[in-house]
Amino acid sequence: MNTRPVHSFLLPALIAGLGLIPAGRVTAQTFTIVHSFTGGSDGANPIAGLILSGNTLYGTAHQGGSSGDGTVFAVHTDGTGFTNLHSFINGSDGAAPYAGLILSGNTLYGTAFQGGSSGNGMVFAVNINGTGFTNLHSFTATSGSGANSDGTYPSAGLILSGNTLYGTAGYGGSSSYGTVFAVNTDGTGFTNLHSFNYSDGAYPLAGLILSGNTLYGTTENGTVFKVNTDGTSFTNLHSLNGVSDGAEPWAGLILSGNTLYGTATYGGSSGQGTVFAVNTDGTGFTNLYSFTGGSDGARPYAGLLLSGNTLYGTANRGGSSSYGTVFAVHTNGTGFTNLYSFSGGSDGANPWAGLILSGNTLYGTAQGGGSSGDGTVFSLTLPGPQLNIAPFGNQSVLFWSASATNYILQSTTNLASPNWMTASDAVPVIAFTVTNTSPARFFRLQSQ
Repeated sequence: MNTRPVHSFLLPALIAGLGLIPAGRVTAQTFTIVHSFTGGSDGANPIAGLILSGNTLYGTAHQGGSSGDGTVFAVHTDGTGFTNLHSFINGSDGAAPYAGLILSGNTLYGTAFQGGSSGNGMVFAVNINGTGFTNLHSFTATSGSGANSDGTYPSAGLILSGNTLYGTAGYGGSSSYGTVFAVNTDGTGFTNLHSFNYSDGAYPLAGLILSGNTLYGTTENGTVFKVNTDGTSFTNLHSLNGVSDGAEPWAGLILSGNTLYGTATYGGSSGQGTVFAVNTDGTGFTNLYSFTGGSDGARPYAGLLLSGNTLYGTANRGGSSSYGTVFAVHTNGTGFTNLYSFSGGSDGANPWAGLILSGNTLYGTAQGGGSSGDGTVFSLTLPGPQLNIAPFGNQSVLFWSASATNYILQSTTNLASPNWMTASDAVPVIAFTVTNTSPARFFRLQSQ
């Protein structure tokens, strides 16, 4: 353990509990396989992302389970306690879930791409202990043209506001190009808020985000849109040109301030996809990054996660072994970093879904690879921010990155048996001044 003190009482930084390190040394990411799917009762090929409650991750597997039609599962963040909460049977309960889940109280809500009363998919609820599975809405049969009143084949997850669930169906609707819908958590009040007609967008494969009474989303044929929660004021905010700014956004958006961030699966300077930003009024579209298909990755099917000024995501292909990557890039387009390249082996392959962050650990899924080739749940622990020290007379100034908003400064006077205490006024400042006095004090940044 390197303790290299400054002024005999300062240590550089303890990065997120990974160990004491001298200033300037960089720690590598730690990749962990939380669960490898077997293709049996646990499920197979998880295409969707995860949600976290306490120390439990919840998700869906697209295939596997008792009938081979997918599962809803839970697993602890340390890999223990894997539980198949529900196996789809391709009947009234649905089949082949593409989308992840949301949690309200003790109830998980999601969509199944197929199954239901007409085989066109459905919206469901299930308790976190696996009981009480309920078909909230089955999408209806279509005409010969593929049109219907409510939509078909929902591939995206849901969002919840009050007791109303909002989502998208990738196909169907009055023109057969997909819908935006709402339904109450008890299954009543289903409403088709908008049917796409191709000129305003087509094939909404991704989920929605909500700000105030406005829903924002994307369509696979290249639009970013907004619509009010009552279905009024539909607006096409931006149509991707299919070349420089990207093409075929399969993923949803995230919102920070008045800026929307997203990914396009294709297009960009190398045709391998982009990360983009656009204002909520449709102005200021910016291609933040174009994937090359090399070590950086290719084909980002998933959406983004924002922490501080850093966007995190996955690319389905590319990387050192061509099985996809986990990446980070700043919101201004600088600092692109390949955080991890999948090998296609035990770690997983070809991630389709986005990430969640807890402390300084990212969690996600890979749809292939693993011990049986049926996909994995993984975690990736990131190095924490650098704690820097600048001596100034009989004082020293400790400072760290302004983007490290989920870290606090702690100190102790005894490393042998430390009692770490939050430093006075350490949150939310990014600099802290201490006077060089006895006894010696040692400092670290600790994730919250």
